[in-house]
Amino acid sequence: MARLLTAKENSVALLKQYPFIRRSDEDKKRVKVLGPDCPELLISQSTTDRGRTYVRTFSSSVYGRWNWLTGCEVSNALYCFPCLLFQSPGTDICWVTSGVTDLKHLGEKCKKHESSRSHLDNSLKLRLFGRLSIREQLDEGYRVGIRKHNEEVTKKRHILSRIIDCVKFCGAFELALRGHDESADSNNPGVFLGLVDFVASIDSTLKEHLETATVFKGTSKTIQNELLDCMFSVVREQILKEVKDSDFIAIQADETTDISTVTQLVLVLRYIDSKMNVQERFFEFIPLQSSTAVNIATELKERLSIILPDQKEKLICQAYDGASVMRGATGGVQKRIKEDYPNAHYIHCYAHQLNLIMEQATSHISKVRNFFSDLGGFASFFSRSPKRTSVLDEMVSRRLPTSSKVRWNFHSRAVNTVFEHREDLIKCFHAIRDSGDFDEITVREAGAYARILEDPDFRFFLQLFHQIMPLVDTLYARLQKRSIDSVYIKRCIQRFQEDIQKIRDSLHAMTVEHSSLSLQSRKRVALSSEDHQRIAAEVCDTILGHTRERFQFTDHLICATLLQCDRFEDYQVDFPEEALKTTVKAYPVLDSSRLKTELELLYSNEEFRACSGAVDFLQFFMENNLGELFSETVTLLKILVTTPMTTAEAERCFSTLKRVKTFLRNTMSQDRLNALATLSMERAIVTEMTDFNVKVIDTFSNLKERRAKFLYK
Repeated sequence: MARLLTAKENSVALLKQYPFIRRSDEDKKRVKVLGPDCPELLISQSTTDRGRTYVRTFSSSVYGRWNWLTGCEVSNALYCFPCLLFQSPGTDICWVTSGVTDLKHLGEKCKKHESSRSHLDNSLKLRLFGRLSIREQLDEGYRVGIRKHNEEVTKKRHILSRIIDCVKFCGAFELALRGHDESADSNNPGVFLGLVDFVASIDSTLKEHLETATVFKGTSKTIQNELLDCMFSVVREQILKEVKDSDFIAIQADETTDISTVTQLVLVLRYIDSKMNVQERFFEFIPLQSSTAVNIATELKERLSIILPDQKEKLICQAYDGASVMRGATGGVQKRIKEDYPNAHYIHCYAHQLNLIMEQATSHISKVRNFFSDLGGFASFFSRSPKRTSVLDEMVSRRLPTSSKVRWNFHSRAVNTVFEHREDLIKCFHAIRDSGDFDEITVREAGAYARILEDPDFRFFLQLFHQIMPLVDTLYARLQKRSIDSVYIKRCIQRFQEDIQKIRDSLHAMTVEHSSLSLQSRKRVALSSEDHQRIAAEVCDTILGHTRERFQFTDHLICATLLQCDRFEDYQVDFPEEALKTTVKAYPVLDSSRLKTELELLYSNEEFRACSGAVDFLQFFMENNLGELFSETVTLLKILVTTPMTTAEAERCFSTLKRVKTFLRNTMSQDRLNALATLSMERAIVTEMTDFNVKVIDTFSNLKERRAKFLYK
């Protein structure tokens, strides 16, 4: 009974319990669309021939050989699907009641049955069910009407396809959509309508439609929204299809507040597609009523149930920022997600951690903290007055970037600009002070900033961070790439630590050089060379210490060390047993003994030591058809590549959100926002799908009955 309750509509068990003839027309049509149910059956048959016993077992390939066959998991027998539905007089009773289980003579019985009159009659009824009668279809007038209808449908689908192209263009380039039913100046009808008019000027069919249409013109806001919904649905179906075909998936999530003060949670999916390319796909902006761990986790689980139905083991990673509500080990979002998805290990965004490292290195030392405070004051001074900015443009020809507490690459730009144009900035401040065209406050501040630029301590820290910041920039830029993996990032971090160590080792020479310059300029030295060296060493030690602490590859991330090419020579002598055990424990899908054998072979081959990361490794294996030979290594590589090390893609989504939902468009619905954001961020999918417009039109045609004029007969 339990199996009947969960059976499919087209299953034999339900068709026998609720006969086809007693069902409603809608149910009948649905059963016809579903077709025969083809389950795996537990049928085995023993036969003896010349003293030897043979056992035949059921193979699902019989469904492909005879497409009218259907199976029943309850009785473990085969039936005829058309005969089971219509049961016309003369139908062989065994094909509709008891079923066939004789595997030895199955071929003979199938050939005999499909040649019978009753089977042909039932099959004909099934084919014609839901259509007009044969007499009506053979009528000449009816066929002419069908031909004219299809010609009209072709014309209307062409017109709608052109309108879809205009919507795609506006969505891809984040241009405002506005229809005839919205208030607009007649002289400024909007980008969308202007684009439609332009397309009509080179497409006579569309032009004629726009000039003559009275009921359906296709440019109203209502039609736009419905088309956007259809486009969003088609793109999402494509993404879900790619996710289904992938072996593993990871999610990235972050939250922000939009222009209308609504908290938006963005969900990004990361996976490897069928072409072995790393994809990070925008999935949805989710409005949050509250930013609690319970609410965020509930929203994410609701989406994950759609993305991964009955495939919880495929989710191997969840990446968030370091907020306590997300990373909490007992009640945070990552903990609640892992309760339902045990393989979903947590990653704290490495780009966010790099910002925290630099903030820690520069905030606990008062002299360094004062340096960055003074550095931020330069841009602030000029940004408050266009008159001051004009002097800056004239004398320096370079604007000063504003520093940021959460993005240290902005600090880097400020350091580099001030370092390269320090002399020009001093002249600029003196010009403002001596011109007599500015007020007393401006003159006083200009004098103060000029003295800061000439101060030996400021100059020393400017020189120090001019060496450190490019290294931070380089690492930050690498962390922002989509095609990064933990193996590649580990090498980048090691290189970063080595470069910082080189700066620390050269501090003595730097302080000696700076002291000689300070003596030549006869400026008062607030700090001695020993103090400069001590503070600079403390900055470097803080960066190195926090880098080692925050970027430790422990727990599930230790698997990256197994494929760290620069250590293959050491691993050949001393195999990393503990790292292998931790990796297999974190990812139970891996076969420990097979993986060890494959890794030992890799470690012993010197040619593999040239790869720079997991992405290169994976592409090498797939290009050379080594996937089956190194099956466990390839699985490990897919895990490493799928694991995101940052939430940079989520930050990019926020940039799109700010461009799409502006002050003048702050009342747009959530569905429209998601559709426009998808067209902008996933324009590659839209472009690559050659049948995108066809799928959108099919979806659009099924929204309302009046749109049957877009469907062929």
